[in-house]
Amino acid sequence: MSGKTSGDGNKIIKSRVKSIKGFTKEDFFITGSIDIPFLALTIALLTIGLIMLFSATYPYAYYNNNHDSYYYFTRQFIFVVVGLVAMFIMSKINYKWLMVANLPYLAVTLICLVIVLFYHTNIPGADGSSFKRFIPLPGGLTFQPSDFAKFAIILLFAVYISKYYNRMKTFKYGILYPLGIIVMFCGLIFLEHHMSCTILMFLIGATMMWVGGSDWKLFAFGAAVLIIVVVIVISFPELLESYAGDRIKAWLDKDYDPTGSRWQTNNSLYAIGSGGFFGVGLGNSKQKYLYVSEPQNDFIFSIVCEELGFIGAAAIIILFGALVARGFYIAARCHDKFGSLLIIGIVSQIGLQVALNIMVVTDTIPNTGIALPFFSYGGTAMLVLLFEIGVVLSVSRKASQKKV
Repeated sequence: MSGKTSGDGNKIIKSRVKSIKGFTKEDFFITGSIDIPFLALTIALLTIGLIMLFSATYPYAYYNNNHDSYYYFTRQFIFVVVGLVAMFIMSKINYKWLMVANLPYLAVTLICLVIVLFYHTNIPGADGSSFKRFIPLPGGLTFQPSDFAKFAIILLFAVYISKYYNRMKTFKYGILYPLGIIVMFCGLIFLEHHMSCTILMFLIGATMMWVGGSDWKLFAFGAAVLIIVVVIVISFPELLESYAGDRIKAWLDKDYDPTGSRWQTNNSLYAIGSGGFFGVGLGNSKQKYLYVSEPQNDFIFSIVCEELGFIGAAAIIILFGALVARGFYIAARCHDKFGSLLIIGIVSQIGLQVALNIMVVTDTIPNTGIALPFFSYGGTAMLVLLFEIGVVLSVSRKASQKKV
């Protein structure tokens, strides 16, 4: 019944786990219709993202992958197909099973975050440091544990807050323990030299704390401390590791290392400026011809702006905004606290990534290397993202039912 709390649902599932014979179809699958507008927005962004990925990457793919212009598109398309299957399967599964899966998923994620520090692909930085982000797999495949960590922190907070919601105003349960969760994830990811994901994880955790009911006075104090830290770091970038400090210097000084630290950002701005109001036309970008380095990843939006112009870029931003807004609408209609928190965490993650990516591409903030959902190349990220969309659709089936 849709009026039950997440705690009641958790007890029901745990009681079922104790007796396999007690399982019913309703324990595994959830009935009701999915939210069609949310699904339509997802498919629209996914389709546009695939088209723009091919358009932005075929020169780079041809040059770097044995004259195979379809290299990035083909691989991404495969992950999209697999991800869509996972999305539709998850949309039918009772999302409350995620409460049971929380601790195993958390354990596997943390183990992978530790493994990648010692066993990883060799991605050297400009300063000689090593970026420890991908675990190599047989067949030349890799996966990025930090992508799994994004959902892990959302799921952990959703379970924690739904359990201790009435105590979230206290310092112990509303500030101390949640900060411990954030520090655990951010600390491990920071050791990977993955500053962008570290920032994103912190913002996701802070968002979950805010919507979970943490004392706003203590929250405001923490925000003030954070602002002071940011000001200090910007004023003295040498306090950070060189790879991060150089990016802040390049952001502050537009003439800093134009063929190095500023190269990607400068060419991104050239691409955006060249697009004008209506764009140069799909496929007609000049900056993607080895000027914007690795256009398949963080700076794909600059190619979008060049080819589709302000109108096209604004339309895509509106689609993202509509997706996030629709997610919050579904969360507000869901009478289950756990389900609402899951949706809020997932759509907040998407919204934060989009905002940070566009701010980086437009040189509003330092280059942090953060991907654009549905657009940037990355198999692990796409699979996890579409699985998360499936979670939202699963909860939407519950939200579509009237409270009785």
